[in-house]
Amino acid sequence: MSRSLRAVPPELPSFDLVVATVGRTDELTRFLDSLAAQDYAGTRLLVVDQNEDDRLEPILAASPVEVLHLRSSRGLSRARNAALGHVEAEIVAFPDDDCVYPPGLLRRLGERFAGRTDLAGVTGRAVGFDGSVSPSWRPDPTPLRRDDLWNRAISFTIFLRRPVVDAVGRFDEQLGLGSGTSWHSAEEIDYLIRAVDTGARIEYDPELVVQHEVRENTPAIGLRDGASIGYLLRRHGYGPRVVGRMLVRPTGGTLAALVRLDGAGARYQLATLRGRLRGYLGARRSKISA
Repeated sequence: MSRSLRAVPPELPSFDLVVATVGRTDELTRFLDSLAAQDYAGTRLLVVDQNEDDRLEPILAASPVEVLHLRSSRGLSRARNAALGHVEAEIVAFPDDDCVYPPGLLRRLGERFAGRTDLAGVTGRAVGFDGSVSPSWRPDPTPLRRDDLWNRAISFTIFLRRPVVDAVGRFDEQLGLGSGTSWHSAEEIDYLIRAVDTGARIEYDPELVVQHEVRENTPAIGLRDGASIGYLLRRHGYGPRVVGRMLVRPTGGTLAALVRLDGAGARYQLATLRGRLRGYLGARRSKISA
């Protein structure tokens, strides 16, 4: 199997896959195994290694695709920014080190992009390894708009043409795991808002799926993610209609869970509401951090 981007058929685009990783080996090996099953030669892996040792060397040496091995300090957004200056392919993606690409995913995407010169990006859904799907995912395929892109993307289901990535620039290092701030998630939603603001046409397709462990909705997760969403609502200048809607949803979710006598669900929804209020009130419309 060729490990060169030049091996991709001329009518199909090449892919650069930016993977930030720390502390994981078995999961990264599993992801590489899923790349071996893609049957798509025009793929390169940009691994941003945040480990303090060389544990990844034997894993990357056995990669089925070309690898660019990079290093960065801790922080998900910092790691992705370390890779952005090295992207060369026509399509850029941001898979997690513990996700899995279903067979044929890259060819399906490549054919879609090749047939649509107006298409700047595609997003899809996450599906658990057991086939489970979070009910929060929206069922309708649609172009993303800044007011309704919520629950239509997650980092590892985002695929963007390189000119969009060039136009948007760096990830906000105040957002994401390891940021050292109160905003531990939603860095990819921030990135998509900025992409849509450039006028890029990015389409959500719920039939496009990437496998990933489905997380448990705990109050800690609700508070964490809620704070990041509140931060984005304030920083990107969303108006009262959208802000109100984003506060009404967890309020209604809390009441609905109480009616069902679902104490865990009510605690999660209430924590989400508290997080969104905290993030909105604590955020400032600051510039992207370097």
